[in-house]
Amino acid sequence: MNEQGYLILETGETFEGYLIGNKKGCTGEVVFNTSMTGYQEMMTDPSYAGQILTFCYPLIGNYGINLFDNESKKPQLAGVIIGDLCEKPSHYLAINSLSNQLEQAGIAGLTGVDTRALVKCIRKHGTIKGIVSTSLSPQTDFHYSNPFWVKEVATKEAVHYSNSGPHVVLLDYGYKKSILDALVHEGCEVTVVPYHYTYEQVHALKPDAVIFSNGPGDPMELKSYFSEIKKISQHYPALGICLGHQLLALAYGAKTEKLAYGHRGGNHPVKELLTGKVQMTSQNHSYVVTDSSIDLNEFIVTYRNVNDRTIEGLQHKKYRIQSVQFHPEAHPGPSDTAHIFTEFLGQLSPVGSVNYAVT
Repeated sequence: MNEQGYLILETGETFEGYLIGNKKGCTGEVVFNTSMTGYQEMMTDPSYAGQILTFCYPLIGNYGINLFDNESKKPQLAGVIIGDLCEKPSHYLAINSLSNQLEQAGIAGLTGVDTRALVKCIRKHGTIKGIVSTSLSPQTDFHYSNPFWVKEVATKEAVHYSNSGPHVVLLDYGYKKSILDALVHEGCEVTVVPYHYTYEQVHALKPDAVIFSNGPGDPMELKSYFSEIKKISQHYPALGICLGHQLLALAYGAKTEKLAYGHRGGNHPVKELLTGKVQMTSQNHSYVVTDSSIDLNEFIVTYRNVNDRTIEGLQHKKYRIQSVQFHPEAHPGPSDTAHIFTEFLGQLSPVGSVNYAVT
């Protein structure tokens, strides 16, 4: 028998549905993603830690859960909100249903919700806290404090992946498996290390390059590591992705700010300023680098979001540092910007002339 449940927002609105997964409910920041596919990748993306994810596409679960599309070992989010849940998936690779995966992982969910109305509510108020509950009067209030999510999802020890190409150290703030897969596909030897590794620890691994990964939460929570991030990026070719992009900017004196309801989806248009070419990108973030805080004597802006003109990429004028706010590995989403990995790794040969974009 379906058990009725509720999503209660801190702004007072409530949405009815039926509980799936962990029936005890959850609390978290309520966000939405506009992608039509990729629910398995989204649920296992560590960047969603602590968040209740609303799927804009109405039918979710129709191709089930497979063995290949997880972006981490298990679902990382706090909960999910679904319009129409398919309990009998139809796909030859499916080994589980979405609701079973949630239940096994202890993640709460709510289906049968008017997700269109919910998304309009989030767009009106901005990102807001919510509670999934069996009652309209839950015991939990909205004044909870979040843990340090990066620490919760990042690796606890270094993990090495052998290969024949250049050695890349991947600083893990909550990396997606697809980033590792993209590097391995390019022939890289990869060592994934915890987010708190110092320059000395990275140096001891003798990398050819360093990548600063995506991850959850406010980048300012990592303020105590900015000096090490700066030192690492001054000594090795560095690429920042999503949170990693923000951390590199902050390490060089820039600032970040929170968007009203973030960029989450697989069809965000981004303009490459050097060529004028627009590429479609996969995005998942709440924070952006503040435009006025960039020192244009040090950095040039390489990409901008077509919709709201926010900064989507940076490149340092002296050091071999580049960063992107979007996900070049996608998953889910288009592969328009997968070339960024190839171009970054191309820097590992002797440095030639570099053409910089004009903002």
